[in-house]
Amino acid sequence: MTESLSTILVIAGATATGKTGAAIELARRFDGELVGADSVQVYRGFDIGSAKPTAQELEGVQHHLIDVFDPDQDVDAAAYADRADLAIREIRGRGHLPIVVGGTGLWIRALVRGLVDVPAVDPAIRRRLEADALRNGPPSLHARLAEVDPLSAEAIHPNDALRIVRALEVYEQTGTPLGKLRAEHALGDPRYRAVFVVLDVSHERHGIMIEDRVKQMIAAGWIDEVRSLRARWGDEVRPFGSVGYREILQHLRDGVSVEQTLRMIRKSTRVYARRQRTWFKSEPGVRWRGERAELGEQRNLDRIAEELRL
Repeated sequence: MTESLSTILVIAGATATGKTGAAIELARRFDGELVGADSVQVYRGFDIGSAKPTAQELEGVQHHLIDVFDPDQDVDAAAYADRADLAIREIRGRGHLPIVVGGTGLWIRALVRGLVDVPAVDPAIRRRLEADALRNGPPSLHARLAEVDPLSAEAIHPNDALRIVRALEVYEQTGTPLGKLRAEHALGDPRYRAVFVVLDVSHERHGIMIEDRVKQMIAAGWIDEVRSLRARWGDEVRPFGSVGYREILQHLRDGVSVEQTLRMIRKSTRVYARRQRTWFKSEPGVRWRGERAELGEQRNLDRIAEELRL
């Protein structure tokens, strides 16, 4: 069945594993254009903390789905997949290879396999859960979610009230954990013929890479970026709930020291990376998994080319 589907290359993995750099190199080798799959890079202005590639880094390689929404716009997996579909058609129309790159696992799955069929929002259930989150805090709902839907709990940050509420809502409506529904859906028919590559490194080395990245981002003016974004958009826009931005916002708003802020960013980044690693470990159809340097070896490049049938 997959023979008739459009072919795409997917470069996924946890944060700070070198996905964008690898994708740029592959785009040059295979005449490709990049399609972002990052739930923060899609927002204008959220540049440093999302490791958004600069024009100098891209060196002429086209990168779609970065800087496409204002921070006060909500973007979900369905909206992302629609925009990505359009970009892929345009790239294919130019005779180029679409290379999807990012670490937002649900968005990639929505693009490659579509979204799981779940009930529409139940306003009464949602109001009750949202009131509970407001009264007791999102972590209390996250603990409840961990009991009934551990797969979703592992993938959702304890402070991400929107996604926690949705997962609990689906469980109350169906009696089946959303994580289980998504895992079963992931084995269904694909929307694209995806050559799926996952970048990964050892835990020890990854910790060093995360540490280096945080230092570089701070040196590049990350705190000033957040200060400027806050002045324009306020404190409540969705991307301020993402890793790193959330902690720097606390520093600016609540007076948390820079040293404590950096410790919190490093910790939350490691936790987020663990969730990403868990997600991509269970992703079906992965054709190659390893470090970026290994991906650049000729034997692996040849293998990818063979998978792409170039």
